[in-house]
Amino acid sequence: MPHASTTRRAGAVTAAALVLASLAGGSPAFAANDVLDPSATLWTNPDSTSLEAAESLTGQAREDAEYLAQFPTATWFTAGTPITVKQDVKQAVVRAHAADEVPVLVAYNVPFRDCAQYSSGGATTLAEYTAWIDGFAKGIGNKDAVVILEPDGLGIIPHYTSVEGTQEWCQPAEADAATAASERFAMLNHAVDTLAALPNTAVYLDGTHSGWLNVGDISDRLIKAGVEKADGFFLNASNYHFTANLTAYGHWISSCITLVTELDGAFADCGSQYWNGGPANNWSGVAMDNYGEWSAGNPDPALDTSGVDSRYASQLGDVEPTTHFVLDTSRNGQGPWEVATDYEDWCNPLDRGLGLHPTTDTGDELIDAYLWIKVPGESDGECLRGTAGPEDPARGVVAPRAGGWFPDMARELIENAVPAVG
Repeated sequence: MPHASTTRRAGAVTAAALVLASLAGGSPAFAANDVLDPSATLWTNPDSTSLEAAESLTGQAREDAEYLAQFPTATWFTAGTPITVKQDVKQAVVRAHAADEVPVLVAYNVPFRDCAQYSSGGATTLAEYTAWIDGFAKGIGNKDAVVILEPDGLGIIPHYTSVEGTQEWCQPAEADAATAASERFAMLNHAVDTLAALPNTAVYLDGTHSGWLNVGDISDRLIKAGVEKADGFFLNASNYHFTANLTAYGHWISSCITLVTELDGAFADCGSQYWNGGPANNWSGVAMDNYGEWSAGNPDPALDTSGVDSRYASQLGDVEPTTHFVLDTSRNGQGPWEVATDYEDWCNPLDRGLGLHPTTDTGDELIDAYLWIKVPGESDGECLRGTAGPEDPARGVVAPRAGGWFPDMARELIENAVPAVG
């Protein structure tokens, strides 16, 4: 699918012009890059990992895998040399191009990936990673592609101290405490520069999710990683948070970035999900509840976004936020798992459901797409939940390793989908 080349610069003036033009003319939402315009068709991989899993399954489990394979999902690249990743990426984009569809590619190979948790791994040095990204970019070339750049890459940074002075929990002994954080930002900036230079590639950085970092903290990390040179950020990769909550959180991040970069505001001034006071509720704030769906004017104070919304409206005035984002809706139909005793509530939670189907037609000026970044049906890991294992104590079975097919979870996602499927 041919698209006009999008010229980027460090600021967001081009995106702002598109948004303002859209608002003035009443036309559909524009993506930051026309690769994800509302008419784009996302790629359904005919050789997806879902179909690969189906080959070894029977009965209902096979039917479930084949059903899920009908939806466009992201293709993950997690290892390899610069040469092999170039070949693998090229194969994907060529096949998508032949189908007149846009592939969603996940680059997931940063050093100290997942900080030794279930999805650990990645390149071993800055030089190795930058060479790998260069190979990744060469594989895309001038064809259409969306790149989801390093899930958790900004949420988990080794030996990082946040803008608020909080020390990151991820402190691997193998990483140089003096340089690990700065190297992470250097790697991500190199990746953004390299991928954004491609004429038909949209690249998005990790924005975590509405139940994780506060708005000021993630906005600071995004700016340090080069979000103003990228097409935006992604939220909820491989997680379960409600679309409504992610939408509010994403708009607040975009507003915070505008407040800091265009109006000389401070990250500490950015309204956040952890205290939702603002003009609309007379600055009577509470922490927001992740287990219900947020909305403006909600009678439950812990689900009401109007305080934070009005706070940004007052701060920004006529200045429009312009940083776009995409959401992973693959498994968030039922929202996050509310279980007080389990600190791994993100790991193969019980009774979750598929969320909104993948589309680039979101109706929101800042949301470029709803994507299935995580392949629904694939495991989050063994989910030992602090035990010696090998069973997941919540499920009573030995769960597949991260990325392995998990028939039980695939069935639950289909049964509990919102909207319903069948």
